[in-house]
Amino acid sequence: MDIQRTILIVALAVVSYVMVLKWNEDYDKPQAVQSNPVATQQSTSDIPTASNTASNNDDVPTAINSSDTPVAVANTVVSDNLITVKTDIMSIKIDPRGGDIVDNDLLLYAMNKSQPDIPFKLLENNTARLYVAQSGLVGTNGPDATIKGRPLYSTTQSSYQLVDGQDQLVVDLTLSKDGVNYIKRFTFYRGLDSSCSAKKIAELQTSCLNKKAYEVDVKFIVQNTSSQAWNGNFYTQIKRDKSGDPSSAGAASTATYLGAAVWTPSEPYTKIKMGTMDDKNFSEKVQGGWVAWLQHYFVTAWVSDKDQHNTVTTRKDNAGNYIVGLMSNQVTIPAGQTAEMGATLYSGPKIQSHLKELSPGLELTVDYGFLWFLAQPIFWLLNIIHSLFGNWGWSIIGLTVLIKLIFFPLSAASYRSMARMRAVAPKMQALKEQYGDDRQKMSQAMMELYKKEKINPLGGCLPLLLQMPVFLALYWVLLESVEMRQAPWMFWITDLSSKDPFFILPIIMGLSMFVQQHLNPTPPDPMQAKVMKLLPIIFTFFFLWFPAGLVLYWVVNNVLSIAQQWVITRKIEKAAAEKAH
Repeated sequence: MDIQRTILIVALAVVSYVMVLKWNEDYDKPQAVQSNPVATQQSTSDIPTASNTASNNDDVPTAINSSDTPVAVANTVVSDNLITVKTDIMSIKIDPRGGDIVDNDLLLYAMNKSQPDIPFKLLENNTARLYVAQSGLVGTNGPDATIKGRPLYSTTQSSYQLVDGQDQLVVDLTLSKDGVNYIKRFTFYRGLDSSCSAKKIAELQTSCLNKKAYEVDVKFIVQNTSSQAWNGNFYTQIKRDKSGDPSSAGAASTATYLGAAVWTPSEPYTKIKMGTMDDKNFSEKVQGGWVAWLQHYFVTAWVSDKDQHNTVTTRKDNAGNYIVGLMSNQVTIPAGQTAEMGATLYSGPKIQSHLKELSPGLELTVDYGFLWFLAQPIFWLLNIIHSLFGNWGWSIIGLTVLIKLIFFPLSAASYRSMARMRAVAPKMQALKEQYGDDRQKMSQAMMELYKKEKINPLGGCLPLLLQMPVFLALYWVLLESVEMRQAPWMFWITDLSSKDPFFILPIIMGLSMFVQQHLNPTPPDPMQAKVMKLLPIIFTFFFLWFPAGLVLYWVVNNVLSIAQQWVITRKIEKAAAEKAH
């Protein structure tokens, strides 16, 4: 009968495992891109307003100053003849109609592991998604406000490429109107230094990337050759529809933030969710500042010159797209004079060191949650270890060993307490038989025994409680850090930021918890004992969809704990046996 029951249990376990694999295959595929049939048709008005109260029907700005009259500006579909710019790490497309960046392929990042030759598309404007970076000039004389359908710029060629030996690439868009010459100048930079150019992204250190790798400087040069003063406002904005996050896949990624963020004098990092933009507009005066749109691993941000006075705004246009932008104060250029105004666009991975150097608070777009004060040093330490090992999986193992060494004294004290409880288990059983159902006397007798044997009954919970904040902080580090994206370890683990495809690590983790329980004393309360027996099973199912890197941390931690606990338990039991003789 026992043999039959064992066979049934094993068969049930195998069937359950296969069912979970099948569910994972059928239902846990990367998120499908939402269809957006109106993405290529911009809204009827694509320019923001510089007034404190932006109309939801205005999507590109109309500057309103004391003598200005608001002008509704129509926007057209994306031009057929886009300007292509290719550097060593990005392939960008610029729409000559308005000079907006409407497409950005990140050449070092694959869309997914199964399609390594298809680069990740961050910005795009097509039937799948609308996500563009816009900039222009509005106001009394601004061409974006005075030319119907946005100004159409000219270029000397339709494609540009950064060649070997060239550190930066300048692309000029030109326009002449009413005696004023406009040059919209884009400056792109080389991304990789020569020593790293041949390496794959999974092997790259962030030190291989130049500091301005994913930056694009956008500058307007306004030459006023007319006989009248020129008045206008410079604006930058990010426009996105409500489609899902293409960089998130799997259950563990659903918690990442998709939405806008801004810098203000009172808060260096303020999230503005899409739901908030549905309800109301945001507007605040700032000096310098930045606005950004966040998604998993990647960010697009406009960063203003620190001395420029701006108005930060968010709104929703009449097509349902979300807009976050910066608008400068009015600029006056006397007749015969030339002036420049501009900003920096960052469109790429969330590399903290680059973002922090670009603008204060921008590094906080790598959102580690409420345990950021633990996550930041963990990421810093993990980066240092990775510089030695060159593999994020082994780096996680190295980090686990270091954390275990830091907590070694506290863990040792806890394990000694549990070992003593295990050693006095026969005495506890005797007390149980002596007092029977008299719980009060039983509790008093147990407390006296704990005091006599110097046992802390809560000592067994200490290691778990100590690990939980570190565990949660590491969870966000692995989930939010783009360095972990598609980073392989070995064998079947090809992406430490995603779950184990075969659930082998979670099963090993559950088995390690089961072994650890056998080193612990059995709880005196029968109900508590049953719950403890179920914990390895419960934790195994919890960990099935956790990032493989996180499960790897927990497995290594459990193995080290088992070794430490086994040594301490053997010593105490040996000492107790010698004392008994």
